[in-house]
Amino acid sequence: MTVSIITIETPTLGDRTYLAHDGHVAVVIDPQRDIDRVLAVADEAGVQITHVLETHVHNDYVTGGLALAEATGAVYALNRDDEVGFERLGLSDDDVIDVSARARLRAIATPGHTFTHLSYALESREDDGAWAADAVFTGGSLLFGATGRPDLLGVDHTEVLAHRQHTSVHRLVDGLPDTTAVLPTHGFGSFCSTGSTGGATSSTIGRERRTNPAMTQDRVRWVADVLAGLDAYPAYYVHMAPANRRGPTAGGLGAPRPADRSAVAGRVAAGDWVVVLRGRAAFADAHVAGTVNIGLDGQFSTYLGWLVPWGASLTLLGDTAEQVAEAQRELVRIGIDRIDGAATGEPSQWSDRALGSYRRAAFTDLAEVRHHRHVTVLDVRLAGEFASSHVDGALNLPLHELSEH
Repeated sequence: MTVSIITIETPTLGDRTYLAHDGHVAVVIDPQRDIDRVLAVADEAGVQITHVLETHVHNDYVTGGLALAEATGAVYALNRDDEVGFERLGLSDDDVIDVSARARLRAIATPGHTFTHLSYALESREDDGAWAADAVFTGGSLLFGATGRPDLLGVDHTEVLAHRQHTSVHRLVDGLPDTTAVLPTHGFGSFCSTGSTGGATSSTIGRERRTNPAMTQDRVRWVADVLAGLDAYPAYYVHMAPANRRGPTAGGLGAPRPADRSAVAGRVAAGDWVVVLRGRAAFADAHVAGTVNIGLDGQFSTYLGWLVPWGASLTLLGDTAEQVAEAQRELVRIGIDRIDGAATGEPSQWSDRALGSYRRAAFTDLAEVRHHRHVTVLDVRLAGEFASSHVDGALNLPLHELSEH
């Protein structure tokens, strides 16, 4: 291969961005909104970004594609049938973008995750002049042992898209060499995936041919299994595609306005969302009454975007300024730009009132107590997680539904 591929991980959203370069020029696939990371990678590699490509109009994050293209002077390309509010290079099935004299990207129509989804085969020129695929950027189409979910455009389209996804996976697998590296955007903990990727960190067309259920099951059974296995996805997703069609700017990462004790108290009293970024154990031991804990040690932005009403006033409380900055970066990726204030330090610095706390217990403690009295066990995981395994007698009420009850 004459092109090197650098993976830029966004683990909290379960996504990947790719920068492919030949040592001089680079192409970026599916960049996140905090484009400073991509620019830093390009700078370190000593390459100029000439093209930015989207596999699809994303539903789980706000793209940095347009902002990156404007910052670098690169061509911004996506499906010509995507209705967007900005100038771009429109691509169709089998269109080619030359990366260098010996490398190119070929668009492959792969509807299923969306109607206009494109994958991109990275092809190199052989000595005899023929082109061979070394890798394929599959976005939300073919994932590791799974595929992108077909229900994000609404229930009216779900079954149709599931059938198209099956067709698209077969087109990719049947049309590319077994040695071709599979490079998806989703599938690393993203809610855009159907089923588990099994913890795989890399794959090839040959491996997917042998192991992916879309290849090993017949169409009818596979579609039925996919539809039956669809679980809830974050509420904020509904806002992502409209933002991406408008053409989002790069997110601002300037420090939020400091919030003192009085400001924190006022926002709690007003019913605003005051979110503590500390770990759950630390929050249990001491916290300001009326605050909510969504720790940075998990899928922070996914669950905050799921639970907090869109556009709600938001104040962040963290141990350090670095923790607040990390949270802000996470939120910018899903289009939450409005942070009304932030405070750092210990909970005692955020309030004049007595701090709240609650007991923590292990499963062994629960088992011991249940020998003596009835205990209601509320399991707030997703329905699919609960179905796979749960404490005997537990009630399932997913976290995102809790406030409704």
